[in-house]
Amino acid sequence: MDILWWCEMIIIEVAGGLGNQLQQYALYRKFVGLGKEARLDISWFSPERQKRMPAKRQLELACFDGLAYEVCTPEEKKTLIGSDGLPGKLRRKCLPFTIHRFTESGIYHPEIFDFDDMYISGYFACEKYYGDILYDLRDRVRFPKSGNPLNYEMAEKMKACESVSVHIRRGDYLDAENAAMFGNICTDAYYRTAMEIIKEKIPSAHFYLFSDDIPYVQSKYSGKEYTIVDINHGKDSFYDMWLMSCCKHNICANSTFSFWGARLNSNENKMMIRPTIHKNSQIFVKKEMKELWPAWMFVDPQGRAEIE
Repeated sequence: MDILWWCEMIIIEVAGGLGNQLQQYALYRKFVGLGKEARLDISWFSPERQKRMPAKRQLELACFDGLAYEVCTPEEKKTLIGSDGLPGKLRRKCLPFTIHRFTESGIYHPEIFDFDDMYISGYFACEKYYGDILYDLRDRVRFPKSGNPLNYEMAEKMKACESVSVHIRRGDYLDAENAAMFGNICTDAYYRTAMEIIKEKIPSAHFYLFSDDIPYVQSKYSGKEYTIVDINHGKDSFYDMWLMSCCKHNICANSTFSFWGARLNSNENKMMIRPTIHKNSQIFVKKEMKELWPAWMFVDPQGRAEIE
């Protein structure tokens, strides 16, 4: 059986794509700010784990310039949740009270901030977890210099006008399994209403469209008020988040990637619009979501605005 010793430490598992990784990092920074001993577990990105993943991911936190964080050791992780082998299984069965593991199951878990020794798993998209330290996160999350000068030309254009990023995610969301969970949320009606909300307050708004399906966007949007951003591909898609953050306002998909494009936007007067739900299994509770995402406006799949 595992050798046990006392360990007062918060370990946060890092998993998923760039948006999710930033949320887990943000939660880590929140714990550090509270004076907790905190670490990140990045073992999800090990070659052995990634071989078993249907969609391969990289630790994109490592791509940011000088982003500081502490990584847990295998021993520290084992202290909280046991090993992967037979000794760990025996410990979890025979001594469950020695296992300190929390897995996210709801939209917001305020109780996690009372933890001192816990291994924490989840995506933690809710703004309330770290909304009060976003100013600090904007300083810490610095994108490396792009080798493509078109990114900087585009960023200057965005800064010179009433720019609005619009994220239209399709790609993997069209797969049958993902469509059942994430599909038909950011509909044409959603985007139409979101753009109308912006134009009502900013008639000169210019919409910069980001998508993983450029031909689709080209077929849907044309005219002088739109610019389709088709600069970054593959691993360079990372820079689309930076360009989103350079816009003055943001219309997001049900995607943590564009949530972070908006969160990293430093415009104090920005308008941020997101769908009422992230997954089809969720139910929008207006009062609750207004409290948990206080700076955001909401539009439902039918194009109904929930902004009052």
